[in-house]
Amino acid sequence: MTRYHDEEWGVPLHDDRALFEFLILEGAQAGLSWSTILNKRAAYRRAFARFNPRVVARFTAPRVRALLANDGIVRNRAKIAATIANARAFLAVQAEHGSFDAYVWRFVDGRPVQNRWRAVREVPAETEIARVLSRDLKARGFGFVGPTICYAFMQATGMVNDHLVDCFRRREVERLASP
Repeated sequence: MTRYHDEEWGVPLHDDRALFEFLILEGAQAGLSWSTILNKRAAYRRAFARFNPRVVARFTAPRVRALLANDGIVRNRAKIAATIANARAFLAVQAEHGSFDAYVWRFVDGRPVQNRWRAVREVPAETEIARVLSRDLKARGFGFVGPTICYAFMQATGMVNDHLVDCFRRREVERLASP
């Protein structure tokens, strides 16, 4: 968790494959701890074709059965089905907007929201922007994208900087978002 926080969490991401990975992993986390998902991340990458949405979108029933038997990932039929549906919806968003990056970053006007939380208890589980993103994703056929999942996705991918004001990473991440 420390390495993830110190190196990845909150860094603005603009790579579609990485954005797809975080969207899927955040959905997989529903009802579980993030550390559980991080510990399974390598297995997820193997199981889901390194998060290549074109490949995942073509997964068939035999592949789903194999995934349900894979103890390296969360073996939840609904989450696996959502991952495949999300890959298809992701490709449709790319076709419509040119990239998933262009689509998703418009929810924050292309720049990370710089929050100024002093304590973990101040950090919300969801925000209005996350609720709007969630509604839009659901309307496009995505699953496991409720507002809490969307806000966690926004935090992980640097759409919001929720490093506390006294965290050493706060200014580093803020500088990454500057032009």
